[in-house]
Amino acid sequence: MGRPRKNTGRNPKDELRYRTNRQIRVPQVRLVGDNLENPGVYPTQEAMKMADELELDLVEISPKADPPVCRIIDYQKFLYQQKKKQKEQKQKAVQVSVKEVRFGPNTDEHDYNFKLKHAEKFLNDGDKVKAFVFFKGRSILFKEKGEILLLRLAQDLEELGKVEQLPKLEGKRMTMFLSPKKKK
Repeated sequence: MGRPRKNTGRNPKDELRYRTNRQIRVPQVRLVGDNLENPGVYPTQEAMKMADELELDLVEISPKADPPVCRIIDYQKFLYQQKKKQKEQKQKAVQVSVKEVRFGPNTDEHDYNFKLKHAEKFLNDGDKVKAFVFFKGRSILFKEKGEILLLRLAQDLEELGKVEQLPKLEGKRMTMFLSPKKKK
């Protein structure tokens, strides 16, 4: 059992992502940034002295470049901005949820219209719809009825969504997926 780690308030994953100051062990680096009079290629020691004079950190931004690209910035502020950017990108990512609509093989007209309205609402909200017919007991004999019902649903929702997967029998369920059409 090793010695307990000292909590420095830093995430060890962040430490591995960017090398800073003394961790940079290449002979020369390319300096870029707003706070430099003349960006260019400098010996690493000179770049570290420049960072010390400005009381900032030398951070390796692009280690794969030749020579590696570094910036003189406040490292903690830089990490904060990176996390903020990632959070914004995550919020912009579209979350698509799947809503289910369940039918029986002998669903009557009123129930069908009721569930059709729900499916329309789901597609208008931008959700995918998983429509399925559940066969109980001997009702599996009416699998043609179930397929006709799902194809009718797809036809009724033609303007709002497109069929992603045609009706497919899996055990006692016949399933069909619909996804919303892109709005123009």
